[in-house]
Amino acid sequence: MLDPGSIASTPRRIRLGNEVAALSALYRSGRLSRADLARELRLNRSSSGHIVAGLTAGGLVREVAVARAGGAAQRAGRPGILLELVPDAAVFVGIEIGVEHLGFVELDLAGNVVDRGIEPYDGPSIPLDEAFALAGRWATGRLAPERWARCEGVGVSVPAQMDKTGFIRIAPLLGWRDVHPAERLRGALPSGVPVLAQNDANAFAIGDTYMRGAPRGGVTLFLVMESGIGGGIVVDGTLFRGGNGLAGEIGHLRIPYEAGGERSLEQVIGREAILSAYRALSPRSDPSFEQFLADVEHRAPAAVAIGETWAKALAFGLVQACRIVDPDRIVLGGSVALLYPLVAARVALHLAEIQEPSFPLPLIVVNENAAFGSAFGAACMMHQRYLSLESQRFNEDVVPADLPAAGDDPAMP
Repeated sequence: MLDPGSIASTPRRIRLGNEVAALSALYRSGRLSRADLARELRLNRSSSGHIVAGLTAGGLVREVAVARAGGAAQRAGRPGILLELVPDAAVFVGIEIGVEHLGFVELDLAGNVVDRGIEPYDGPSIPLDEAFALAGRWATGRLAPERWARCEGVGVSVPAQMDKTGFIRIAPLLGWRDVHPAERLRGALPSGVPVLAQNDANAFAIGDTYMRGAPRGGVTLFLVMESGIGGGIVVDGTLFRGGNGLAGEIGHLRIPYEAGGERSLEQVIGREAILSAYRALSPRSDPSFEQFLADVEHRAPAAVAIGETWAKALAFGLVQACRIVDPDRIVLGGSVALLYPLVAARVALHLAEIQEPSFPLPLIVVNENAAFGSAFGAACMMHQRYLSLESQRFNEDVVPADLPAAGDDPAMP
């Protein structure tokens, strides 16, 4: 139910707030009876009925008949009537502008992935204005005009140091500095679509945490492993950004380098570092990352040696991060994360050698949407905003200070 202190308590806003709460409850639960929804909203049946009537008339909610459990006599009676979201009523888009690819994910109102895709892209060689124009054209071409008409938001993720307002201070891998990505992308999309920007690792963390049924408690460290290594931290279901929006950037940790001296973690375990080492040893003229993974799986000596170096460096970086963050769980995403299952035993061995016995080792998993995690999270960010008081129904485009996981109070802090 709407918190009266959250927004001005005019009758219209109270009604809209209760509509948002009803949509959020149906998203979390999938289907609810009218009585159960009224209890969720803490309203009487009559008031809740008016909310449902408005949402049904607006095409956002529908009734579905379900067979009743029980014996033959019960089955012969009227079916039960439940309420559910209309999936096609709204569209949410996530776009990842990466270093080597563009990513796209489309969600419907029920949170289902309707479409997703990856397009090769040479980010460092493309001028800033052209990059956003290209991303906008590609995304626009993937979504039919009638679906754009139902689009309630576009989230864009970028591998960049980004403050809490979505302003990019610097994106070293792309060669960008002092950029408002949401403003630039907005100009390349159909007019009127809300656009928000987020760091790629934080977007990945939002997506994994927002998924229905995802773990809620404890501390989770998220790593996006592409050309760079980005990090995000979620504490008890809420993204922790730090004082300047830069928490979790473990890709910049300094680690010992086999050739001597030190390098940043991402210079040793990032995609480009792996491919550079692999190309120097592979008999192929221009091997791909996918070929490298296949060679590791088939135990080709050169690929296995590179995988061993990667496993050792990853273990060293994770131990340093664990000493500071103390996560219960580490979630890996990005294309490079697909290497982890092939060398997980070696990573575990190096972790055990480095980690003090008094420090517990966290669970390490690879996100099921590893290659699409940032774009998926960017779309989830807009879906979550729509089902909260941050919806454009109440506010102009803003970047929420905190993004709670699905199931939290829909009013964002």
